[in-house]
Amino acid sequence: MRRHVLIGRFGADDKAAVPIAADEVDSELNLMLGKRLGHGIGHALDDLKKLNLAPSEIGVDMLVVAAHVHAADTRISRNTESQDAWTREMRLVVPVSDPVRWTASGDILKRALNFLTGDRWEIGFRARPEDQEKLVLAVDHPLIPTPFDGVSLFSGGLDSLIGTIDSLSAGETPLLVSHAGEGLVSKSQERCYDALKDKFDNSEFDRLRVWMSFEKGLIDDVESEDTTRGRSFLFFSLGVAAETALPSPFTLKVPENGLIALNVPLDPLRLGALSTRTTHPYYIKRWNELLISLGINGSVVNPYWDKTKGEMAQECADTTLLRKIAPVSLSCSSPTKGRWDKKPQGHCGYCLPCIIRRAALIDHDDTVYGIPDLKSQSLDTKKAEGQQIRSFQLAIERIKRRPDLARLLVHKPGPLNDHPSRIDALGDVYRRGLEEVGVLLDGVETGPE
Repeated sequence: MRRHVLIGRFGADDKAAVPIAADEVDSELNLMLGKRLGHGIGHALDDLKKLNLAPSEIGVDMLVVAAHVHAADTRISRNTESQDAWTREMRLVVPVSDPVRWTASGDILKRALNFLTGDRWEIGFRARPEDQEKLVLAVDHPLIPTPFDGVSLFSGGLDSLIGTIDSLSAGETPLLVSHAGEGLVSKSQERCYDALKDKFDNSEFDRLRVWMSFEKGLIDDVESEDTTRGRSFLFFSLGVAAETALPSPFTLKVPENGLIALNVPLDPLRLGALSTRTTHPYYIKRWNELLISLGINGSVVNPYWDKTKGEMAQECADTTLLRKIAPVSLSCSSPTKGRWDKKPQGHCGYCLPCIIRRAALIDHDDTVYGIPDLKSQSLDTKKAEGQQIRSFQLAIERIKRRPDLARLLVHKPGPLNDHPSRIDALGDVYRRGLEEVGVLLDGVETGPE
């Protein structure tokens, strides 16, 4: 294992001294592309300006911090840089507009990241160089104020689609924020957005898409990392940065069904890379503490924390529209993996998100899956196509035998002491979510070949 420190620099002239410990391997992240901010940050600020929005300097700091986190998370391999092939030790040195305020918030940020990625993070802050003290230019405000009354994350997945339909049907005017990832994800976002624009053609809702990536080899002699457990920090940071351009207080909506948000491990198989904590209540609570500490007047909420995916679909404000658009939304955890087996790319049909999606849309699903019919053959539990389904079957049977276990098992992914009044409801949404999947998997055969 090697301890890594990633030092952010505002160009070649930013040569502020940063002490390095003897057991640390240091690398630098250049934040500039010529005279503008790189890694998608400059483009995001330009796009916000086109919408007549200017984030606060702390909002820009959020994007800069996110760039450091995303770079470290995706460019430092767990296999070679940790003792247990999972837990990395990483230190960030981030140039920000207000290092005193950020340093005071550092412990909250550290707890959030440690929980999210399973690594050991240390974060230090220093002042930006003098010529970068102000990165946001004021915008000319029109006589008519900005139409946006909030921000919602828009992934192109089914849950974010439902959340947006519900908001627009309620007369809200959200700014949708997306990370423009791989081609299939980006295409899904595009199709969902265009369909919503066609339906709600009188609404002034809009979107902000940000692409943030880093070249391979950013860290010398270290392979890249594919697990990307830290992506949600980037998503949330984009949303908060955009929100700081709107009148406060604000609400950043993160639409996610309760079963996925809790993500209780179905069995020991889901204790590593497969178990995400993107919208876990503990993680969202740390974000709200971070906003308070930074003096940002807003909050992060998951409006569907107590709903299963099926309940979200059934209770959607416009089920006819949802059924029309749902097939172009994308839920699969690895939408490109079908290409290796010469199968359609998109939804594999057997990963955990695909299974939950199929269960939610069981009566009206026009999605194309790599395995169209789960009952057409016995699914091999030694292969990916059968592993998650078998894990679900075991978890479903366990809860059938002991329904009372649901209230205990929801504590397994992470602490819930921030929400003592929600424990019963969280246990219930977990139980109902498994029952929902159980209907889908009734009659599905699994076993080793």
